[in-house]
Amino acid sequence: LRLSITTKSDLIRRDLDLLREIARHNQLQVNMSITTLRPELARCLEPRAPRPDLRLAAAAEAAPAGIAVGIFAMPVLPGITDDARNLEAIAREASRMGACSFAVNVLFLMPSAQKAFFPFLEAEFPHLVTKYRRLYARGAYVRGRSAERIESLARELRAKYRLRGHRRD
Repeated sequence: LRLSITTKSDLIRRDLDLLREIARHNQLQVNMSITTLRPELARCLEPRAPRPDLRLAAAAEAAPAGIAVGIFAMPVLPGITDDARNLEAIAREASRMGACSFAVNVLFLMPSAQKAFFPFLEAEFPHLVTKYRRLYARGAYVRGRSAERIESLARELRAKYRLRGHRRD
């Protein structure tokens, strides 16, 4: 089988024996989603998720256990986590801890999700509300130069840190 687990949880540490056994007979990849390495920003964006350092530590234990690890810098939030320094810090840590892949994806925001996200944005990042309304006025995806810039940066970071992109099959 080809299996993939994508999570923000550091509980993969608890399940390493089971994951190692699954990986012995199948293709397994554990993908850890990390939006930022800055703990205070992570707490604001993902209040119920484990801290980024805990997620990286869990991924760092999985890689030497023979489990393929991917790091997903997702979602990339325009004006919040899309700067080169943030994404490079995540890619650098992904490489350091033995990840095999690094992927990015700009925030996907369906109109129904916008109803919950925009009040959060107004409360935490009011200076970005106009920008987000413009970016998401035509649909759930950010397109054009902004998305191209982030994907180009991700390609550069993958090359620099010898990481591959995410397999989409």
